Amino acid sequence: MSGHQESGPFFHGTRAQLVPGDRLVAGRPSNYRSGLIMNHIYFTALPDGAGLAAELAPGEAPPRVYLVEPTGPFEDDPNVTDKKFPGNPTRSYRSREALVVVGEHTDWPRLSPEDLAAWRERLAAIEAQRGEIIN
Repeated sequence: MSGHQESGPFFHGTRAQLVPGDRLVAGRPSNYRSGLIMNHIYFTALPDGAGLAAELAPGEAPPRVYLVEPTGPFEDDPNVTDKKFPGNPTRSYRSREALVVVGEHTDWPRLSPEDLAAWRERLAAIEAQRGEIIN
């Protein structure tokens, strides 16, 4: 994993209630594939992307977007870069090192119930086909 030129700010979407200083780490279950433990922690430089991840995360708690800082090297997320989109238009990254929560970011657009249902259908179709997740 190499260093990266992106300097942030960075965001992470989840349904967990966190406070500044909390650490987000790899080794947690995937939000997109049941039974898969992720080797990386994922984040983005776009609050809207983190909002989408928060809304798609499993659970009943409210979706939340946090401002985070990586504690180590990170790389482009290969699940959305080049393989699916040339370059990194989603400004999505992953790291094996922890992210530290700096604060909550509340200014992000929420999905309509219809858009959220459409995203869930797409993910269910990918899951049914066992589409590849690069871990």
